[in-house]
Amino acid sequence: MRCSILAFAFGVLCLQMQPALPHWMPACLAAVPALPYLWTKPAIAYRIAAIFLCFAIGFGWAAWSAGQRLQDELATELEGQDIQVLGVVAELPQGFGRGSRFEFVVEKTLTVASGVPRRIMLSWFQVNDAEGAAGLPAIHPGERWRLTVRLKRPHGNANPGGFDYEAWLLERNIRATGYVRHSPAAERLDALVWQPAYLVELLRDKARQRLAEMLPATSHPWAGILVALTIGDQRAIDGDLWVTFNRTGTTHLMSISGLHVTMVAALFGWLVSTLWRRVPALALRLPAQKTGLLAACLAAFIYTLLAGFAVPAQRTFYMLLVAALAMFSGRIIAPSRTLCLALLVVLLLDPWAILAAGFWLSFSAVGVLLYVGSAGIGRVVGWRQHLAAWSLVQWAATLASLPVLLLVFQQFSLISPLANALAIPVVSFIVTPLALLGAVLPWPPILALAHAVFDVLMVFLAWCALWPVWQAPAPPLWVALVAGLGVLVILLPRGVPGRLMGLALLIPAIFWPTLKPQPGEVWVSVLDVGQGLASVVRTRHHTLIYDPGPLYSAESDAGQRVVVPYLRWLGIDRVDTLVVTHRDSDHSGGSASVQSAIKVDQLLSSVSHSGGERCLDGQHWSWDGVYFEVLHPTLQDYAVNGKANHISCVLRISSGGHRLLLTSDIEAPDEAALLARYPADLQADVLLVPHHGSRTSSTPPFIAAVGARHAVIPVGYRNRFGHPKEEVVGRYEAAGVELWRTDRDGAVLIALDQDGVAVSGWRPMHQRYWHGR
Repeated sequence: MRCSILAFAFGVLCLQMQPALPHWMPACLAAVPALPYLWTKPAIAYRIAAIFLCFAIGFGWAAWSAGQRLQDELATELEGQDIQVLGVVAELPQGFGRGSRFEFVVEKTLTVASGVPRRIMLSWFQVNDAEGAAGLPAIHPGERWRLTVRLKRPHGNANPGGFDYEAWLLERNIRATGYVRHSPAAERLDALVWQPAYLVELLRDKARQRLAEMLPATSHPWAGILVALTIGDQRAIDGDLWVTFNRTGTTHLMSISGLHVTMVAALFGWLVSTLWRRVPALALRLPAQKTGLLAACLAAFIYTLLAGFAVPAQRTFYMLLVAALAMFSGRIIAPSRTLCLALLVVLLLDPWAILAAGFWLSFSAVGVLLYVGSAGIGRVVGWRQHLAAWSLVQWAATLASLPVLLLVFQQFSLISPLANALAIPVVSFIVTPLALLGAVLPWPPILALAHAVFDVLMVFLAWCALWPVWQAPAPPLWVALVAGLGVLVILLPRGVPGRLMGLALLIPAIFWPTLKPQPGEVWVSVLDVGQGLASVVRTRHHTLIYDPGPLYSAESDAGQRVVVPYLRWLGIDRVDTLVVTHRDSDHSGGSASVQSAIKVDQLLSSVSHSGGERCLDGQHWSWDGVYFEVLHPTLQDYAVNGKANHISCVLRISSGGHRLLLTSDIEAPDEAALLARYPADLQADVLLVPHHGSRTSSTPPFIAAVGARHAVIPVGYRNRFGHPKEEVVGRYEAAGVELWRTDRDGAVLIALDQDGVAVSGWRPMHQRYWHGR
């Protein structure tokens, strides 16, 4: 059975790797030739046929599920149109700096006949008027509203090592995103919608309100963590705290994890079982052990709902449910089989869960712990033996997570075993029970005690965060799989020969080398950051960032969400030069995040208060056979021009007789100034289109003087400025220039060397069936 379930899971995984969605019926029919072998006598033929059949079923199930979900999509002609909808707030609203974001179930469209998906995600922004910012009405789950919205189809940034936002939306069945229009005014309709799903979300909302009232954030810095441990709302945690948790390897504890669900279930089950035994009449009707197990499953189910039904909590609940069913049936099921059954249930309900890093971390950790337990580790008595067993468990869990952490996050904490050795019991057995109890009972000292205990723990974690974190480039998938095999070999029982061979299998993932350009070669990545600009330039031994990207909100920016993850994916922990071309937030907004996460040796900028060196025409340097020169602005430009665009830093890169011209947001007067200063020396093979393709730039004389074969437009999908303008696109097409756009192609990757110029888009090279619909 275990092999068959793993084959089913592999079929689901293979479907999620497809660039286009195949029909599910051929996949299932492909298994028909294997059916006769299910009734053959040779065991090997039966097993092979069963595995092949389960693989086909998994592939077909995932394909059918995806096809059903993708059918509910926003009609293309409705993008950007005002649509009046009537529906219900479906989940816990999340506040951000300028408003609130929530999922909305559309019950009826009032201004169009069809074409609007049933489940959408909306942002509701505050409005600035003459009297200041107008506040938003309180939004709660289960409320029915009439709203006027503008929607667009699912679209996310596509970058190497980046988060796949479109896959995340698909898993949550959100088939359009948009924002609420303030005219005509939104209207809250009748009372709450009394459906089970909405009631659960309303319960989570009430718990969050109670915690906020009893633990004001101004005086309780860890209040967001208690909220996360109570209702699974990780977005309540301050962004800076995640740095500490990542560096200590304790991120998994700061939400409702499988460990927390197990603890709550065990505590509640023990309490009910103990009380049940004290009533003989009840114990005669149903044994206390079975009653306690039923109570544990009920507690796990309720807590899993409070967690928003996250994968780690799901996995634990399903394992408890399978164990309960086995006990009531009188059968003894091996723990590994229980884990596989939980895997099957998770993928039957959510085939896209297999794309999440939490899925792999959760199942790999539990699987390795079961593997270690089956080898005899942990069967001990006495406090010394229990301490040794606890250390071995920490060692095994750390090793199990290592290949996944390197593949997904490109780093792991060296201090993680020590940090978790204290944090796991404190968070799981003290802080979480107190937080849950405080959310139920209106007695503030309970929550105050939970906060005080966590305050002491944070002192320890802050010390642990000072220790170094191992960082390496993302290894290929096959290297990570080999590393996983190496973990299993290392954890073989003591005395088994060949355990050291596991290290040989693990070392390539840990020390995977950074792929670098050859001397005289330069690689440039124009990252997909939405409406803004962020580029990374690499030579053999040097790295330059040309703009760190836009500021998205008070809580996030492109430096944090795109640039730093990309550098970590490459294995880069130091930047030689950061160029901030001008002060506009769509170019400079990510600067602080980059400088706080990555060591930057030099800052070059036109921003007067940046603290770095001013960029000026005539500056030049050479790295590894690649020549860099600043062409704009001049000292006169700083004195005359007040608009930030006019003093944008223009950088030209030359390698092997080929050139790349990076122009930031210069406009027509600046292009004319460049033509005057360099009348016959502006030629470049690749051009970064000025000012995102606006009407104020890309004049015909400038395009002709550059004579580029490729032009890259950094632009956001359906941005509010309408960039790039059609007439600008027409100019480049008329000149025979091949256009690349970050909203269509994702990150644009450019390579210059003596052999020529190579340009490619990340999205087409890594297409998945949910992209571009």
